[in-house]
This record gives sequence, structure tokens and C-alpha cells, in this order.
Amino acid sequence: MRGGTELGRVRGLGSAKAGAHHWLTHRITAASNLFLMLWFVIVIARLPAYDYGTVRPWLASAWVAVPMILLIVSVFWHFRLGLQVVIEDYVHAETRVALMFLLNFFVVATSAIAIFSILKVAFTAAAGVPA
Repeated sequence: MRGGTELGRVRGLGSAKAGAHHWLTHRITAASNLFLMLWFVIVIARLPAYDYGTVRPWLASAWVAVPMILLIVSVFWHFRLGLQVVIEDYVHAETRVALMFLLNFFVVATSAIAIFSILKVAFTAAAGVPA
């Protein structure tokens, strides 16, 4: 015997059985944000100067570029998960799909631009090519 009414099953109402995964993923990204942001603040504070000439070769190191990319992925994923909950809880059904599409587009586009920027600076600084 299945729970719910016939109409509820037809409309697809009820548990989507993805809430626990969403909650756990949000907590994991929060923890990774904590550690990666702590790393970022410490490393930035230890730089001798904050000009482009200092930061460019610093970002060329794999020990810096890889955690920076991980930070970008973690922050944007956490951002997307949080706003998804806000949209699902507080937005009317008519505009929910459009807002989810815009949210996904924004997160993918901005994170791709950030990752591309890190990789471009890292690879051009390592090759000695002027920007």
C-alpha cells in the first residue's frame, strides 16, 4: 500500500527522496568553504604585496591555483544549493522553473569565468608570457 492520495501521486506531490542528499551536500560545501577560505585568508595575508606583479607568479603555482579553483567550485556550489532552497520555499510555482534556470545559468557562467581567469593567469605566468 502506498501513501498519499491518487491525485497526489498523479501530480507528483510528496517526497522527492532527495532532501537528505541536498542537506548533506550543503553541509559538506559549507565545511569545505570554511577550510578553503581560512587557507585563502592566511595565504593572502602572507603575501609581501598585493599588486599584480606579486600575485601573478604566486597564482602560477599549482599549490595555489588548485585550491583557488576548489574554492571557486565549493563557493558557487554552496551558493546554488542555498538559493535553490530559497526559490523552492518562497517562490510561486509559476516562476520557479524560470528562476531555477536563471540560477543555474548564472552559477555555471560566473564560476566558469572565474576558473578560466585563474587558469589563464596561472598558465601565462608560468610560461612567462606577458598578459
